This record gives sequence, C-alpha cells and structure tokens, in this order.
Amino acid sequence: MNAVRKIIHIDMDAFYASVEQRDQPSYRGKPLVVGGSPAQRGAVAAASYEARQYGIYSATPSRTAYHKCPHLIFVPPRFDVYRAISEQIREIFYRYTDLVEPLALDEAYLDVTQNKVGLTSATRIAQEIKQRIYETTQLTASAGISINKFLAKIASGMDKPNGLCLIPPDQAATFIEQLPIEKFYGVGQVTTIKMHGLGIQSGADLKQWSEADLVQQFGKVGRFYYKIARAQDDRPVQPNRIRKSLGAENSFDPDLIDRPEILQALEAIAAILKRRSDAQHTTGRTLTLKLKYADYQQVTRSKTLPVAIEHLDTIVSVAIELLGLVKIDHQPIRLLGLTISNLSGAASDVEHAAPNATAPEDVQLSLEL
Repeated sequence: MNAVRKIIHIDMDAFYASVEQRDQPSYRGKPLVVGGSPAQRGAVAAASYEARQYGIYSATPSRTAYHKCPHLIFVPPRFDVYRAISEQIREIFYRYTDLVEPLALDEAYLDVTQNKVGLTSATRIAQEIKQRIYETTQLTASAGISINKFLAKIASGMDKPNGLCLIPPDQAATFIEQLPIEKFYGVGQVTTIKMHGLGIQSGADLKQWSEADLVQQFGKVGRFYYKIARAQDDRPVQPNRIRKSLGAENSFDPDLIDRPEILQALEAIAAILKRRSDAQHTTGRTLTLKLKYADYQQVTRSKTLPVAIEHLDTIVSVAIELLGLVKIDHQPIRLLGLTISNLSGAASDVEHAAPNATAPEDVQLSLEL
C-alpha cells in the first residue's frame, strides 16, 4: 500500500488586487482591477472580488471590463511589490517544509507529510500558515488540504476568500463523484462543453468511462481524467523545477469569428504574457501561437528570433505574423494561446506542473489529515 501524503495548496485571495486595496485605503470595498486602462491595449491581470461581481476576471479585455463597470478602478501592476510580498509568504512556507512548489507569486503546493514542526495534522499547519500570512502581510489566503495535489487545488477554491477546506481520505472518492465536471481543475471551458456533449456531467459520470475511451476522445490527457475520476494523482510536490516555457491562453464563449475581435483577443493575451514574463524576470527567443477551432482541431505555429523577445509590441507583431500562417477566415475559434520558450533570466524558477502524470492504483484511505 502507498502511504497517504498530506498536501496543502495555498492560494492568495485576489492577490494583486488585494495588495492594492491594502496599500490604498480609498480602494477598499470598491471594484478594482490591476491592468491597463481602457485607453490602452491590454487586459485585466487581476480583479478584486468587488469587480468579479460585475463578471470581470483575469484576462478580461480592459475595454470590456470598463463597459461592464464604468466606475471600475484601474491600477497599474507593481510587480516589485508583489514579488517582495511573495518572498515573505514563501519564508513562512519554509518554516514548515522544504517541499514547496510555487506555481506563481500567489500560490503554491506544500507537502507536509513530514514537516519541520512535528505536527501530525495538515489542517492545523494550514491554519497556522494562514494566520502567519495575515499577521505578516495583512492579506488573506485560502487553503485546501487533501491526499494529493489535484484534490488540494480544488479544495482551496471551495470556500474563497479566506477559506479552509479539507477533503479527508475517506471522503475523497465520494467528493470527486459528486463534483460537477466544470469544477475539475484542468478541465477548461472548451473541454467542459465537449464532456457535457458526451453525457459527462459529474465525476461519477466520468468514472464510468474506460481509460481507452477517454484517451480516444481527449488524447493523452484522457489518462489523467481516468485517474482523477478515482481521486488518484501521484504527482509529487516538486521544488526547484526548471521552467522551460511561459504561456497565457484563453477560451472563448461564444467562439471568435471576426478578424478584428480575434486580433483584439490576441493582443490581450500578449499583454498577459508580457506581464507574466516581467513578473518572472525572464524573456525568451521563441514565440508559439496555439489556436483551437470550434471542431477542437488544434494548430500551433512558432517563430524563433535571434534575440530575446523583450517588448509587448514585438510579441504582438510576431503573434500576428504567426496568425497569418493559419486559416482563420470564417472558421470559429474556441481558444487562443501564446507561449514563450528558449527562456533566459529566471530560468530556474518553477514551472506549473502539467496534468499528465499517472496516479497510484491503490491509495490508502485511513490516515487522518
């Protein structure tokens, strides 16, 4: 039998926006986004919970956000401040374990199966971490605790903001069976629509499918879906994972058809990618465009430059050049994405683990978290 792991996922609540509201009292309780103003080309990098009530989220084009909420406050990002706060938070993590896998400035996985403070309760550790984060930064975080990364990630989003959610070992399988498929981490909007079309509405429905059939329908990621339907995920928490690429993408409902709206969406994604590369202090020489049509056919096009891609205008111009290499006339587009690779700078930063690992066949469900 495999020993049960104790995994915590910590996710800061509306991190960038909450920092701005913390530092500027007049912003508190008001709809606010971090990102370019409506007059600028770009998109929302983060939205406060007040802004989310208007249907404004990360990746929303700034002009669209303004139309949804004309009194919305636009604040330019301060990545030096966010990074400094993120370092404070990570120092707190390392008081409990060295097995910390940051996914971004505002979230991380922690494996506390064995920990530095000798606590047997992962829930107690998560409570202490949340309290220490608030005492240090005056910011709230949500925590999810469970037996693997997939479940911990879902749990952290169950009771936001300032939430704490435990999925115990003996409830893991039932929890997944009852979970709507659109709540599965790693199942995006486009895949949700496809699954609904196949009659898959919940984890219980997904569990009825064989691994072979899921692979036939979804490719290699079908193996991952087969495992998570059974609450299985053996991906380890990986500190110091080398980042090989940095990307941003968005799915669209309804699909994009007109060239002007496709270009606008591509520019917004480019702006998000630029902010992410700035936040990570890294640049790259290769830009890859990913495009998925309404029929789920996917194409990619790449270009490698002799020098690093450092400016937003360069990202946009290369992206438009790559877009010219694929057919877009009168073909509905469901997804657009841009990725930078051949990285330089903070190349030792961590990379968000892709959902492609297999999970153990036998998970011991008897240990208290």
